[in-house]
Amino acid sequence: MKVKKGDTVKILSGKDRGKKAKIVRALPRQARVIVEGVNLKKKHRRSRRQDKKGEIVLFPAPLSASAVQLICPSCAKPTRVGYRIAANGVKSRICKKCGKPIP
Repeated sequence: MKVKKGDTVKILSGKDRGKKAKIVRALPRQARVIVEGVNLKKKHRRSRRQDKKGEIVLFPAPLSASAVQLICPSCAKPTRVGYRIAANGVKSRICKKCGKPIP
């Protein structure tokens, strides 16, 4: 999976197509990500006490990692991610459009 927590991404498909948001949590084993304010689902929560009412809670559901595209922090464009291995053996992500490293 080429995106991780804290990355700014553009949504490619679904009802939120075109939105830009930040990844809150990455789930690499399922190849899914949770993006803030995107793919919101409703959950009906019943009251636990008599004096408190039940409520409808909105929460972000996981989204397929293939449905998001990383936005490069240096060129500010949606881009593919590549990897470069330095001489000392450190692997880093790079932007395929501008070639600069992605932190």
